[in-house]
Amino acid sequence: MSLTTTKKIRLFAGSRKSARATASIMPGIGRIRFNGFLVESLPNELQREVILAPLRLAGEYRYKVDIDVTCKGGGYMGQAYAAAMAIARALVAYTKSSDLKKKIIKYDKHLLTGDPRQTEPKKFGGPGARRRRQKSYR
Repeated sequence: MSLTTTKKIRLFAGSRKSARATASIMPGIGRIRFNGFLVESLPNELQREVILAPLRLAGEYRYKVDIDVTCKGGGYMGQAYAAAMAIARALVAYTKSSDLKKKIIKYDKHLLTGDPRQTEPKKFGGPGARRRRQKSYR
């Protein structure tokens, strides 16, 4: 049995807050899966729109590849942004198109570079990260 007919698969990562996504890209017909489900069948419309944003910018490249995204951690919107980042990175690297890269950066530079903001940790002396108890001297 020969293994010369195997598909070439490449992995790309994306992250947002505490959500981590891994996208595997391979030649195909335009099937996009998110945690085993087709993206078009996701119940949350906003999450679906965020994940599909890099694919709309890709144009005809979208129908030449299949992408499987696995995401863990975070909330549903953090996972959506992490998946969008992984998909954008995968498309740019797979197509080697500088025009596509410029389009994605013009749309949202964080789809390729990431967003370093994190939630600030809670400290002592109050109910949150910065809020403190009020003092009254009267």
